[in-house]
Amino acid sequence: MAAIAIDSTGLKRFGKDEWHQEKHKVNAKRSWRKAHFAVDEGHFIQGAVFIDKNTIDDQVVGTLCQSIITDIKHVSADKMYDTNAVYKTLDNHFPDAEIVIPPKDNTFADEVHPPKRMSNLIGCFALGIIGWQSVRQYGKRNISETAMQRYKKIIGNTLHSREFENQSKEMLLGCSILNRFTHIGMPKATCSSKTCLATRPLEALMRKKSADLHQGTSLT
Repeated sequence: MAAIAIDSTGLKRFGKDEWHQEKHKVNAKRSWRKAHFAVDEGHFIQGAVFIDKNTIDDQVVGTLCQSIITDIKHVSADKMYDTNAVYKTLDNHFPDAEIVIPPKDNTFADEVHPPKRMSNLIGCFALGIIGWQSVRQYGKRNISETAMQRYKKIIGNTLHSREFENQSKEMLLGCSILNRFTHIGMPKATCSSKTCLATRPLEALMRKKSADLHQGTSLT
């Protein structure tokens, strides 16, 4: 059983740069494609879908799910995926999995919503968004954001191919390279008394400021 996180990022198309867009009043959205990733807890990209600007984001979830062959117990995504269609698709592919997607703004309870979406709506209302995120382990979605950053830092955020089909293959090749790197090994962080400030910066900083206040020292 595993957890996956779904997210998307923009990849810049070859050609028209910002100067060209400004000079010729070209819509910047035309210069970007979007890649959707499904990433597991081991940082492996289990599924990837490449779309153009005319494809609605929630239409790609089914294609992502088809490439995942492991048993899934936890699925997380951001509020962009908070639609009935996404919930139904995920529930069809992973009926035993928790679906953890925060509700969109101004979304209200309705009997037409799938049960798992209703549960998230009620949970956010009862616990508050922060409390709900903690209880439902929404922090697992961070693995997808890490995958986005790794892709852009290692592979790059620019597509070099001109044709859509070749751009899609280029993106999939980048995902394969990242998975090879992940298989070799990922960095591991450890916490000790000497490294606590680096591994838990906010908590350690708050303790230091509190101690400084008690000692009457000035803070910068």
